[in-house]
Amino acid sequence: MLAACGSVPLPPADEVPVARPPVAPADPNDTAPLPAPLVQGRSRWVPVRWAELPGFSEDALHEAWNAWLKSCERPGPTFAALCPQVRRLSIGTADEQRAWMRERLRPYRVEPLQGSAEGLLTGYFEPTLEASRLPTAQFSVALYRPPADIAGRRPWFSRQEADTLPEARAALRGREIAYVADPLDALMLQVQGSGRVRITEPDGSRRTVRLAFAASNDQPYRSVGSWLLQQGALRDASWPGIKAWAAQNPQRVNEMLWSNPRLVFFREEPLSDLDAAFGPRGAQGVPLTPGRSIAVDKDSIPYGTPVWLASPGPLVNLQRLTLAQDTGSAIVGAVRADFFTGWGPEAGELAGRLKQPLRLWVLWPR
Repeated sequence: MLAACGSVPLPPADEVPVARPPVAPADPNDTAPLPAPLVQGRSRWVPVRWAELPGFSEDALHEAWNAWLKSCERPGPTFAALCPQVRRLSIGTADEQRAWMRERLRPYRVEPLQGSAEGLLTGYFEPTLEASRLPTAQFSVALYRPPADIAGRRPWFSRQEADTLPEARAALRGREIAYVADPLDALMLQVQGSGRVRITEPDGSRRTVRLAFAASNDQPYRSVGSWLLQQGALRDASWPGIKAWAAQNPQRVNEMLWSNPRLVFFREEPLSDLDAAFGPRGAQGVPLTPGRSIAVDKDSIPYGTPVWLASPGPLVNLQRLTLAQDTGSAIVGAVRADFFTGWGPEAGELAGRLKQPLRLWVLWPR
C-alpha cells in the first residue's frame, strides 16, 4: 500500500543530509505571548513559535492539503469549523495556505509527560498480493473474514491456537475470503492492516480488490523480526531479511509465526479507479494519502489533527505537514508515528526499513 502516484519520492541515498535541518526563518509578526502548555492523554503540548518548525517555509503544502480535505470528510469537533476554509484554500497558493495556518493555528511541540521530546518514526504500506478464490497447490494460505463468535469471545484464539485447535478451525471454516501462496505474505497483510489483492476466480477471471481491516483476535502484537533477533537468527530484521531466513529454515516457519499471537481478519471491498488513487481507510475513517498520512497514538494526538513532522535520517529526510488519520497496536507513546508510504514494492521497501528519530508538532486552532 507502484505507480508514481502511490509512493513517496526519495532522493538518491548519497544526497540525503543526516544533520538536523535548519529551522524556518523567524516571523516578525509572531510575537504574541505564548499560551500555557496543554496535557493531552500521554503527551504534553508545549506552545512554540512557527520558526521552530523545520522546513515550514519550503514544504509543498498542496500535497498535504489533499490529505486534509480527506480529514474534512469526517472532522472532529475541534477542526470542523475550519473545514470550509480548508476547502476554499485547496486552490490557493502555498504562501496563502501558510499565511492562513499562521493566522488560525498555533504550533505545539509534542513531548511525553516524562522523558525526551525525540521519538521514533517507522513506516507502513499497503501490500499488493496475488491470490486465488479457491485453495490450490500454489495458493493454500487462507485470509479470513471475522469468525461469527468473535464478539462473544475476547480475546479470541491466538495464532497458534487458530492453526491447531479443532474448535478454532471449526470457527474459521467457511470464513475464507481468498488464499495466498506464502504464509509470510499473509502475515505482512495482517501487520499492515490492509492490502490490494488480485484474485483469480474459479472461472479464471481476475479482479483486484482491497482487503481492509475488519477485526482482530485482541491478542497482543509481537514482532517476528524482534523474535528472530532475540533468537540470534539474523541481524537484518527487515521483511527481505525475514523472508530469506524463512526460505532457509522452512521447518521453523510456524514457530516464528506463532511468536506473534495476534490475528487480523478482513473484509473485501471493491477497488474503483478513484479508490485506487488513495490508500485504505485509516482509523479516522478516511482514505490515507501516501506521504501525508500518519498513524499516531490516539491518546496523545486526536484523529484529524494536522501534525508537523521532522525526521532526519540516512534513509530519507522528512520535514512536512502530515495528518493524523490512523493508529496501530505498536504505535504507543507521545512522540511516535507510523508514516504511510503508499503501495507496491518501493513503498514496501521504504516502509520495511524506515526507523528514524522523530519530532512532532501539532497544529491546533487558536
